[in-house]
Amino acid sequence: MTDLRVAAAQLTTGSDPASNLAAATDAVRRAANAGAEIVALPEATLACFGTDLAGIAEPLDGPFATGLRKVAADLGIVVIAGLFEPSGEGRVHNTLLATGPGVETSYRKIHLYDAFGSRESDTVAPGNELVTFEYRDVTVGLATCYDLRFADQFTALGRLGAELIVVPASWGAGPGKEEQWDLLTRARAADAQAWLLACDQAYTTPQGTDPLGIGRSSLTTPLGHTAARLDHTPGILHGSVESEVVSGVRSRVPIL
Repeated sequence: MTDLRVAAAQLTTGSDPASNLAAATDAVRRAANAGAEIVALPEATLACFGTDLAGIAEPLDGPFATGLRKVAADLGIVVIAGLFEPSGEGRVHNTLLATGPGVETSYRKIHLYDAFGSRESDTVAPGNELVTFEYRDVTVGLATCYDLRFADQFTALGRLGAELIVVPASWGAGPGKEEQWDLLTRARAADAQAWLLACDQAYTTPQGTDPLGIGRSSLTTPLGHTAARLDHTPGILHGSVESEVVSGVRSRVPIL
């Protein structure tokens, strides 16, 4: 059995990547100092939605990703964070970077937020591959924000063996959006029969149709129970992921 300490660093990012990197690395250090071995940061940690994404997008060897890589290496932990990378076709990819000891991979958001008046696909090109990686004998899957509305992605990650799914988000506020976030994070954990660590941007006053954040970062069990949850303000959620719980649930309820 592996008992893995995880954290979600719920923060608010602005339009300046350098300032956002400083805030992100500070949050990662605080989470690691409290014992976290995997630290999730939100979607759009590089720069918030509403920014000129093509103008600030960086490759995965750019200064933002390099800064995250350095803090992960210095602390000996895995960091997962959302950034934007050029797609080569005038748009960008909404990408998660996962980096740390023995871990170096990325996931490009598959399901784009063309909903509630937003058109993410106007500026973002979709990915098309599910991504998992191994860390300390735990299989970790990756997904981003609006992916939560697509149950089949999480079932597929469960079938790929994911025991923990990390979901960075920039979940826009609006009528019923908190209830939907709570429902979907719990449902997708149950669909995958995996722990689900969701890290949202802290609450930000809505600006037009750009998604920003509501907070409520959470850790959910493989049966869909909320193990820990933050409120809407900036903070760090800590929790423990036990791989034995996953195998127990999957043997008792063999839906995968």
